[in-house]
Amino acid sequence: MKTIKWVASALAITAAMTSGTSSSLAENKIVISNWDGYMPADLPEKFQAETGIEVEVALHATNEEIMGKVVASQGRGYDVLFVSSPFAEALNKLGLSSAVDHGQIPNMSNLYAEANDLAYDPGNTFSVPYAWGTTGLCYRADLVDGEPSSWNDLLQPADDLKGKITMLATDRWLMAAGMLAKGYSVNETDEAKIAEVKDLLISAKQNLLAYDDTTFYSKLTSGEASLVHAWDGWCNYGIAENDQIQYVIPEEGTDLWVDTMVITEASENKEAAHAFINYVLGAETGKWVAENILYKVPNQAAMSALDASLIESFPNLGLEPAEMMKQEQLRDLGQAQKAYSKAVTEITASN
Repeated sequence: MKTIKWVASALAITAAMTSGTSSSLAENKIVISNWDGYMPADLPEKFQAETGIEVEVALHATNEEIMGKVVASQGRGYDVLFVSSPFAEALNKLGLSSAVDHGQIPNMSNLYAEANDLAYDPGNTFSVPYAWGTTGLCYRADLVDGEPSSWNDLLQPADDLKGKITMLATDRWLMAAGMLAKGYSVNETDEAKIAEVKDLLISAKQNLLAYDDTTFYSKLTSGEASLVHAWDGWCNYGIAENDQIQYVIPEEGTDLWVDTMVITEASENKEAAHAFINYVLGAETGKWVAENILYKVPNQAAMSALDASLIESFPNLGLEPAEMMKQEQLRDLGQAQKAYSKAVTEITASN
């Protein structure tokens, strides 16, 4: 659910990163990289107490950041990576991810059946899903006339919403809004359609308050914005502060994003890496994620343990997996990613 401009930055990382002895080679120790605050702060300590395996946590702000480092180092220095599904797919194509041994992860049984049948990795052969959700419209019901129902409510807004809208600037999600409005796939690779959507999004920019990937919900709570392009979990942060904030999936549909755990092929402690993933898939950890980050998890045992009042307060937490699977899963675009990145650079730089 994060961002996608990694190829160029990967090539720019110096070869010096690959030198020296990796801390992950230490016996009974693994290095993971995750987004800040995306798992319980005491998880490494508890995991070590239970297994004797030390966990060193490295943080990354974006998918692109960790991909740049991993591609440059060929994965040396890392054992487990938390990355969004297109990046997990790319890592596999690059030969940088290891096969998942389900026999070492009995807690895979906690996953919903749907979480074992994801298009980018059927059967979870090179990745394990950690959190998942949708992208849609997050809005102030008291400031918007009626319920927004289309991506065009964002791209071609009513006059009273102009200057009160934010959009995500991350390549895949900014382009997806335009693709869906045009009736195209969120994984579209046709150059003519990419150009068409670029023009649409340049036109839409004149009505925006800002591009915002991090503080859009606070703009809603303050009333600075009335309608924002949002990931469902981050919309929940706004709902927690103002009960007039609501979330809706547009009628044209949306993407199903999945954040995953990947074991690097370079890991020299794969058994410990599997043990870590197994621990993370425990019902207790998944419940913490849903309760504290307000994102859905593909962990059925965890979701079943949630208090009903939480889902009542944050209705999108209650979206069933079968409904989520009706949305299109984000896939690795291959070489077309360069066209997306170029288009988004031109969109955001346009006057």
